[in-house]
Amino acid sequence: MTVAQPNAIGSPGYAAEVPCVRESVSLARAFVSQVLAVWGMDDDVTGWGKIIVTELLANAVEHTETPVSRIHIERPSNGAVRIGVSDRSHDAPHLKTADLNAESGRGLSLVAAMSARWGYDTHPWGKVTWAVVETPAGREQ
Repeated sequence: MTVAQPNAIGSPGYAAEVPCVRESVSLARAFVSQVLAVWGMDDDVTGWGKIIVTELLANAVEHTETPVSRIHIERPSNGAVRIGVSDRSHDAPHLKTADLNAESGRGLSLVAAMSARWGYDTHPWGKVTWAVVETPAGREQ
């Protein structure tokens, strides 16, 4: 398995490619931790970011036939980070109401609960599903 290596994608932003398989979730989480540590984000934002990337990558693994996903982390302002995961599907992600006994189906509900906003951007090759996490200072702006 390859290690996710951050690559600068602009000011400020990083991206890394990982195989779109369940085993890559730990790589994606480590990548988020690494980038958010460089930016000096607090433990809450880092924790939320790790859960968000876990759920977004798990959805790409489960619902698409994408061989490689790209993890995008951007800082649109000092008080916010935007985490995205690309896949080759053109199907829109949507929140589900999971059965109380279901073992899955709550991922986007977690993303929605932990983020200030979430959504997806379409591209000719597929989409990027993303979520914005705000620091307490970011929520005050």
